[in-house]
Amino acid sequence: MDEDLAIINKNTRNERIKNFFIHNKKLLLSVLATLILILLSFYSYQIYKDRHREWLSNKYNSAIIEHKNGNNSKIILEMKEVIEDKDSTYSPLALYYLIDNNLIDNKDEINNLFDILINKTSLETEIKNLIIYKKALYNADFSTESELLDILNSLINSESVWKSHALYLLAEYFYSKNEKQKSKEFFNQILSIENANQDIIKEAQKRLNRDLSE
Repeated sequence: MDEDLAIINKNTRNERIKNFFIHNKKLLLSVLATLILILLSFYSYQIYKDRHREWLSNKYNSAIIEHKNGNNSKIILEMKEVIEDKDSTYSPLALYYLIDNNLIDNKDEINNLFDILINKTSLETEIKNLIIYKKALYNADFSTESELLDILNSLINSESVWKSHALYLLAEYFYSKNEKQKSKEFFNQILSIENANQDIIKEAQKRLNRDLSE
C-alpha cells in the first residue's frame, strides 16, 4: 500500500513539473535567452576592453617614438587623446610624460588635464591622491596660498599615505614665503601623523630644529 502511494505521489509530482514547463515554456525560453544574451554581452564587452587597452597601449608607445623622432606636435595631440580616454593606467602616464618632458607650456591646459584624471577617471583612491599631490607640486611655484590649499584640501583632511607629503609641501611653501609660523604648524602636523613617511618626518624634524626652533 505504501509503495503504491509513493508511486502515485511520484507520478503526481512529475506531472506537475511537466505541466509547469508546458504552461511556462515561453517564459522559461525568454529567461534562458536573456541569460545567454547577458553572457554574450559581457564576453563581447571584455573583448572590446582588451582590444581597446591594446590600442591605447600602442598609441601611447607610438607617441613616445614620435617624440624621439622630434615630432612634438603629434605627441602632444596623441598624449592628450590618451588622457581624455580616462584609462586608469595610460592616462596618468601620458600626463606625466607631457610634464616631465616640458611639452606643454600652458599651465591652465596642464591643470585641465590633471582635472580629467582627478574628477573624471576611475582610479584607486591612493592613485588619485598621488595625482592630487602631483598637481599641487606642479602648481606650487606660481600658485597663491588659497589656490594651493584648495588643491590639497581633500588630501590634508584625509588619512592618505600622501597626507604627510602634502603637509610637507605646504610647510616648505610657507617657509619660502617667510611665513615661519604657518610653516612650523604644518611641519608639526607631520610629526603627529601615525602613517607619515619616515623620510618626510626626518626632514620635517630637521627643518624644525635647524630653522624654526625659536
